[in-house]
Amino acid sequence: MRFFLGVLAYLVPTFALGFVWHLLLFENYYAALAIYRSDIIIPFGFLSMLIQAIVFAWIYEKAFAQRNGAFLSRALAYGAFGVVLSWSFTTLAVAAKNRMTSVPDYLMIETAFTVVQWLMVGPLTAIAFSRPSDADDPIRAPKAAG
Repeated sequence: MRFFLGVLAYLVPTFALGFVWHLLLFENYYAALAIYRSDIIIPFGFLSMLIQAIVFAWIYEKAFAQRNGAFLSRALAYGAFGVVLSWSFTTLAVAAKNRMTSVPDYLMIETAFTVVQWLMVGPLTAIAFSRPSDADDPIRAPKAAG
């Protein structure tokens, strides 16, 4: 259940923010960059985010969930990790290979998006994994035979 909640902690805010940021709030900014197709394929974007959500939840579970320290330190460390990794493949790589009217303008807007995204995803993921697992919860833990 915690893993599923970790997936949702990435998928829900990333999809919602991505939709509002790219297609509503800054629609004209991105249109001026001339980077997106006129017929955006939203299901492809959602599938991409779902794959990322699964991978990021797995990373959190293996590398951050068991770290010593307070909830906030885990959320901040994971958020910083997420910003750097996401920025490398969603901002730098796109700027390196896609045509656009202004690489600096693209880097600025997408860097801002990535920071806002991880300000939400980091704490939400830490919350998702802070729930006790079935093995740690005496109410949900399987009863021992005997």
